[in-house]
Amino acid sequence: MGISLNPATLLSGQGLDISSLVSQILSQGSGQLTDWQGEQSTLQSQASDLTVINTALTNLATAVTALADPLGALTAQSATSSDTSVLSATADTTAAAGNHTIAVSNLATAGAVYTNEFAGGTNTSILPTNATSGEIDLQIGGATPVPITITPGSNDTLTTLASYINHQNLGVNASVVTDANGSRLALVSKNTGSAGALAITGNNTSLSFNTPTGGLNAQLTIDGVPYASASNTVIGAIPGVTLDLANASSGNPVQLIVGPDAGQATTAINNFVSAYNQVISDINQETTYNTTTNSQGPLGSDSLVTQLQTSILNDAAFSVTGNGGYVNLAALGINTNNDGTLTVDSSQLSSALASNPAAVQNFFQNTASTGFANVFNTDLTNLTDPTQGVLNVDLAQNTAEQADLTTSINNFQTQLTAQQTALTAQYAAVNAALQAYPLLLQEMTETLATLGSGSSSATSTTAPVLTSGL
Repeated sequence: MGISLNPATLLSGQGLDISSLVSQILSQGSGQLTDWQGEQSTLQSQASDLTVINTALTNLATAVTALADPLGALTAQSATSSDTSVLSATADTTAAAGNHTIAVSNLATAGAVYTNEFAGGTNTSILPTNATSGEIDLQIGGATPVPITITPGSNDTLTTLASYINHQNLGVNASVVTDANGSRLALVSKNTGSAGALAITGNNTSLSFNTPTGGLNAQLTIDGVPYASASNTVIGAIPGVTLDLANASSGNPVQLIVGPDAGQATTAINNFVSAYNQVISDINQETTYNTTTNSQGPLGSDSLVTQLQTSILNDAAFSVTGNGGYVNLAALGINTNNDGTLTVDSSQLSSALASNPAAVQNFFQNTASTGFANVFNTDLTNLTDPTQGVLNVDLAQNTAEQADLTTSINNFQTQLTAQQTALTAQYAAVNAALQAYPLLLQEMTETLATLGSGSSSATSTTAPVLTSGL
């Protein structure tokens, strides 16, 4: 559409609206710029959508890797105690399934020895009157006694002696215990069991030590076999199982069941389904045709996204033969919905894990790397490759197209700026002439009006000369 001007306005001295006129002229040729900007906006939106799907795909890869891990959740073992007030236990992947009967006679204890109340209090010398030195000989775990030398003014009070002992790294903790009866020195071994048993083999101070206590090994029987442990954390008594003793069993043996950890397996499988559904849902949202708006999703025409969708759906349809009947996801209670997402039948999955955990594991992973998770993991490794992964390739192409458009837009805007400058200058000159027109017309009119008004001019034979500059 052309640009029209009002002649009456132009000749009245009002001149041109240069800014508006130049803008109208430039807008006639800026349609391409609008198209490019629209394309760039679309590409930016598509890049955002692709990034969302790519993030979901990476999360799916993580979930599938967990299912394929030979030391992961599907191979995890659990150890369940019938009485956790007596003992609890954990099992690693090397633990063999089985039931064990455990009786705890006593816990491992730390050796301890303490003095009677010292009448002098915490800051009075523990050396006998006029003594210039003293010594306490401390035996730990049956080893050679360690002499603790007492020096007046240095470590000859309960407080200073306790501090001195703690700085010697003897394997005991020393403290001063003060109660209603007075103050005492207490020594407690840092280790439990016989290695932490304490004894005072010599003492020439004013302190009086009581009979040492503790320093006993834990005593228990496992399936009728006696076992002693210097610690209440028992490792190795049952291969692959760690026992944590809490109390004696008081004649009531504890039943310990070791077997596959169905809880960890269930969590890993549910994590996979959740991650898988997120990818499928994201793809569906960006590609599905909307019958209400009669429009396709933003990525509906993206062949690489369609390729990704097909690959993932095919992986979910994976199946094997035999395997105790657990040949595909549906056999485990993981069913495919009409939109491609998955739904877990928790009861069916629990039943499968309880009745044949080895078959469930074998469906997902095996030593030949031909299980569901093994194969899916390989595909996802390729699909999420930083340079060759399908969405990363798509995003790289998108980035390149945006860069080309940005260059074209910048160049075009540079041209428009130069054209704007030139047109502004051109129409500024025209405008100056138009604004001078009324004055020029007035001068000419006044000059013409003077022609023939004087008597001398009536007989003159010389033509009048106009001085208005016309």
